[in-house]
Amino acid sequence: MKVIVMGCGRMGEQICLLMSAEGHEVTAIDSDPAALARLGPAFKGQKVCGVGFDRDTLESAGIRTADAFVATSSSDNANIVAARIARNIFAVPRVVTRLYDHRRAEIYQRLGLLTISSTSWGAERIRELLTHSEFEPIITFGNGEVSVLSVEIPSHLVGRRVKDLTINGEVFISAITRQGHAFIPILGSEFQAGDVVHAIILADSIQRFKEFLGLGEGG
Repeated sequence: MKVIVMGCGRMGEQICLLMSAEGHEVTAIDSDPAALARLGPAFKGQKVCGVGFDRDTLESAGIRTADAFVATSSSDNANIVAARIARNIFAVPRVVTRLYDHRRAEIYQRLGLLTISSTSWGAERIRELLTHSEFEPIITFGNGEVSVLSVEIPSHLVGRRVKDLTINGEVFISAITRQGHAFIPILGSEFQAGDVVHAIILADSIQRFKEFLGLGEGG
């Protein structure tokens, strides 16, 4: 994939390094040469010094053949202008815009742009960490019909197998974290003390899953 990243602050820098390390063809744009220099020797892509929404700068970065464009500068206005140019003028297939002001997200989404608000995302994650309980969904899908839950395996299930907690169409054990490392289990995988089970569950089956764990009403 050929990716252009406009803005080499902390987020832009990380995106450049991650995508480059994965073998993608990455071009970084920033008006500050020092920001580009901070990418260091690990970055194997191209660097273009200039304003990210300037047509000549974008042409130099190869915008006409880009597969993706990411706007991560410190200015919401600059990001949205650059993103709209990438999408509407150069027809880049994938355009993602970072926003500080989450209140603008709905407006930009109506323009067909994918937006990431680090402010609202961070606030939501902090809320989850503060309020999360064992059986409060970590993630929900659709209108809440399907949830992802994580729970430490109770002692009486140590030695039992994944198949013992699996209910076709209702409960699926998607991963186990053991001693800090996660893996995808098979039906025959045995639970060990301290395992954290990550399950995908129908909302209507959460109570049944709790009962399987021996943590139902009064448990």
